[in-house]
Amino acid sequence: MKKFAFNISSIAKIAAAAVAIFVIIFAVVKILGSSYSPKPIGYFRIELKDKTYTKYEDQKYPFTFDYPSNVATVKPKKERADDKYGLNIIYPGLRGCIYCDYKPVNGNFREISEDCRSFVYKHASKADAITDQVFDNDENNVHGLVYRLQGNTASQIQFVLTDSTKHVFRGALYFNVEPNADSIAPVVKYVNEDIVRMIETFRWKD
Repeated sequence: MKKFAFNISSIAKIAAAAVAIFVIIFAVVKILGSSYSPKPIGYFRIELKDKTYTKYEDQKYPFTFDYPSNVATVKPKKERADDKYGLNIIYPGLRGCIYCDYKPVNGNFREISEDCRSFVYKHASKADAITDQVFDNDENNVHGLVYRLQGNTASQIQFVLTDSTKHVFRGALYFNVEPNADSIAPVVKYVNEDIVRMIETFRWKD
């Protein structure tokens, strides 16, 4: 049987090559490990377009407001006895929606107000904080509150508008993604602009 002979020089060369390969692999792993940080579940690709606002006005509805018509659509809800004028403002590209309800006031303003407040604070267990901002437009008799919910809550912004005598209009922003305050923060800020614009341009027809 033929025998293979290795001298000391050959063994040394092989050992040196193995060490060099190990050092290279270790360096690559360390570099990749320090620069790569996988995004947690809940992050999604966001494209925030410039917006064009249009006045939403339907003969059937007792109010009007501006909305970003090139990024959102307004879809009336199925009419119910207790919500004849509800609608949804849908953001298809953001997987978001502002769900809006309308309540007529018939001597029950306090009851409706408390119901609206309870609807907001049912998210308190998940919210890090809930802040409210008062809005008053005396000239057009539009008054309300905007609630902003911080943390991993299902709803990030809610608002209530009223004239205190006839009408109450309520809206709540939701996204169809797992709640993650960090991932959706830019989108919440983006839609918040639309909610502010909506409130500032909101008008009752009577």
